[in-house]
Amino acid sequence: MITVAIDGPAGAGKSTAAKLLAERMNLVHLDTGAMYRAVGLKALRLGIDCFDRESIIEMMKTTVVDVVYSDGVQHVFIDGEDVTTLIRTQEVSKAASDVSTIPEVRIKLAAFQRKFAEKYDVVMDGREIGSYVLPNAEFKFFVTASVEERARRRLEELKSKGLAAENADAGRIIEEIRSRDKTDSEREFAPLKLVEDAMVLDTTYMSIDEVVDKMICRIKGELK
Repeated sequence: MITVAIDGPAGAGKSTAAKLLAERMNLVHLDTGAMYRAVGLKALRLGIDCFDRESIIEMMKTTVVDVVYSDGVQHVFIDGEDVTTLIRTQEVSKAASDVSTIPEVRIKLAAFQRKFAEKYDVVMDGREIGSYVLPNAEFKFFVTASVEERARRRLEELKSKGLAAENADAGRIIEEIRSRDKTDSEREFAPLKLVEDAMVLDTTYMSIDEVVDKMICRIKGELK
């Protein structure tokens, strides 16, 4: 089995790179961040404070997160509902970051992710894949970019979805990204971190194809 772990901060391009890498190498891509977003969405819908550990733990007891592929596209389900198109807002992104600080959430989702990796040749991206979920992954990458570039990409994404009018403040987006980085890096359980055996790819001035080309060269070089 081939396992590729891709970690990095929000907006660095790791999910896009992971998806393209999977396509080009005929691997299965699992976007773990989407699973946390689904949990965050459920908490928001129920009016639960995402830092209320006891309430989130209670919620997780009856929460079922699943990933299904249809025509090569990943769909994320929570309690049987396809929420794929509902989890890409800034509000849900913040909620995902908040609930991810709760160990019980990470433990439950990581268990699913490990079982997934046992079934498929997989590319998995997230915050702590190489350090916690799949510490024995054959290939590890850490994808990053400057805060300013990540904010620019986020703004472009919002414009493409027709959401820029209410989220057009680049300065606010930069602060949100910095806050997300701080939360992800400083959480006590399974924080975002660079592991020693990961290849670092700074995508600030790289195209997505350049990023994936470097990944493939690394993988093919080590597979020979």
